[in-house]
Amino acid sequence: MSMKALAAVAVIGGLIGGGAAIGIQQLAAPHGASGEAVRAYLLDHPEVIPEAMQRLQDREQGKAVAAIGGDLTKPFGNAYSGNPKGDVTLVEFYDYNCGYCRASLPLLKQLVEADPKLRIVYRELPILAPSSRAAARMSLLAASQGKFQAFHDALYAGGPVSDATIAAAARAAGVDTTRLAAFQPQADAEIARNMEAASRLGLNGTPSWIVGNRVLSGALPIEQLQKAIADARNG
Repeated sequence: MSMKALAAVAVIGGLIGGGAAIGIQQLAAPHGASGEAVRAYLLDHPEVIPEAMQRLQDREQGKAVAAIGGDLTKPFGNAYSGNPKGDVTLVEFYDYNCGYCRASLPLLKQLVEADPKLRIVYRELPILAPSSRAAARMSLLAASQGKFQAFHDALYAGGPVSDATIAAAARAAGVDTTRLAAFQPQADAEIARNMEAASRLGLNGTPSWIVGNRVLSGALPIEQLQKAIADARNG
């Protein structure tokens, strides 16, 4: 094991064990390196510490993704785009009031157009405003009626989210809104499941992405998502 790898393992071990010194001493010895040698390497190369912490976070998030399982990639109604039988699923947790989610719309369209084997599943995470939950409920109602994409596009095209723009988007998509009151408990249950999944995955904002066993956050360049998709496909 290289000194860099050993140092990274030592840092992770220290984080898990409650102290870097303990982790260094316990993990360095089996590999023929002294704790002082690893400590000196860390002082000379502090860049391995955030790298090690990121690897630990990725590993723990990967375990959470595996624990949740297929529930993550199973769309609610027809809340998906791309190939319904795609070999890779990209999950987006989003909020209709999220400007970064709005900015990601062209990117998602490009991904689908460039990759005929990709499926994108949309999960409601209404955390930014009261109108976010109202929009999420209507979006889920639309998805239950097979009209998710039409509503999704119409609401984003309608400007800032409000009761008026939600209603207008529902009309444009042909959603039967008379069913909303009876459907609301089902919508709220789905939102609660998404909130719980987000908490287990350590998501702290929107958009957040799941692909394979990786968790990514924020408005990302298309190349980063394409690489994650390729890694999941080849994984």
